[in-house]
Amino acid sequence: MAIAEPGVKKSALKMTDLARMAGVSKSTVSRALQNSELVNLETREKIQALAKEHNYRLNTQARNFRLKESLTIGVVIPSAESASWQITDPFFLELLGAISFNLIEQGHEMLFSGLSLHAVASGDDGLRRINCDGLIVVGQADCHEDLNRIADGHTPMVAWGAKLPDQRYCTVGGDNRRGGELATQHLLARGCKRIAIIGDWGTPEGLLRYEGYRSVLAEANIAPEPALEIILDSARDSHRQAALRLLSSGHEFDGLFCLSDAIAMAAINALNEHGVAVPGDVAVVGYDDISLARYYTPSITTVYQDRELGGRWLVEKLLKMIDGDLVESAYLPTDIVLRNSSLR
Repeated sequence: MAIAEPGVKKSALKMTDLARMAGVSKSTVSRALQNSELVNLETREKIQALAKEHNYRLNTQARNFRLKESLTIGVVIPSAESASWQITDPFFLELLGAISFNLIEQGHEMLFSGLSLHAVASGDDGLRRINCDGLIVVGQADCHEDLNRIADGHTPMVAWGAKLPDQRYCTVGGDNRRGGELATQHLLARGCKRIAIIGDWGTPEGLLRYEGYRSVLAEANIAPEPALEIILDSARDSHRQAALRLLSSGHEFDGLFCLSDAIAMAAINALNEHGVAVPGDVAVVGYDDISLARYYTPSITTVYQDRELGGRWLVEKLLKMIDGDLVESAYLPTDIVLRNSSLR
C-alpha cells in the first residue's frame, strides 16, 4: 500500500479573491490576465499588478483540462551531464515507456525535453518556450533546490525520486532506505559476513539505499569497510570499472549489494571473468527489478520497483495538479524478489 506524505498545495489566492480586491468580476480578471483588449488598459494594469504582487498566475492548464483538450506534458531528465546514466539505464527507459503509455491512453501528448531545470527555476519561462502544460521530472539528480523553486512558482510538476527534507514539490518513488535494508538483510540471512556495495550515493535515491545498507550492518554489529564501498565515477564503462576496482582492492567479500540491476549485471560479468562464482563465492543483489533481471544468468535477486504503477501515478498526480487539486507524494510498494544470484 502506498504511503502518503504531506501534500503540495496550489496557490492560496483564488481568482475570486483577486476579483474582490480589484472590485471587478472573475471574468474581467480572467480577461485582464490574458491581456484582452475587452478590458480597458487602466483596469488591466491594475489587475496585473495585483496578480504580480500576490504571485498569482492564471491556470490556463486547468481550463484546458476541464474542457478535455489535449495537453502536452514535458518529460525531463534533469541535468543531462550529471545524470546521463539515467538515459540508458533500463529502469528509466521502462519508466519512460509507462509514462508515455499513460499519457497517450488519456489523450495527451509527451514531449521528451532537454529543458534546463535551472533555467525554469531562474524564471526563464521554460514551460512557455517549449509549449507544454506541465512537467514530469524523471529523477532529482542534484536539482532539489531547483525543483523547490519551480514548485514555488506554481508550475505544475511531479518528479520521480526520493522524499527529501524541506521538499515543496510532489514525488512518486520507492522507499529507497527500506529497499537498502531489505537487500542487506537478505545477504546477511544468506550467511554473508563481508558485504560490499557498488553505486552512486551522490544522488538522493542512492544515498537512501546506502543509508539502509549501513543501518543494517550497524544493527548486526558489523563495522563498515570503506574499501568495500565503491562509488561510481564518470567513466563511460563505470559499472564494470567499479566492479574491477572492488576485485583489485585485495579485500575479501562474500556479498555484494548493487544500487541498480544494470550495475549488478556488469558486476556479475566482471566477477565471472575473474573466476569468482555467483552465487557460490559471492551472493549478489541488485535494485529495480528491470525486465532483463529475471532472464540474466544467473537471474538476479533484486529490490522491486513497479515502474508501470510509477508511470501511472506520475501522470495521474500531474493531471490532478493541473486541474487545481491538492496532490500528495507517495511511496510505491517496496519488496525484494529472490532469484538465483543470491541463493546458494
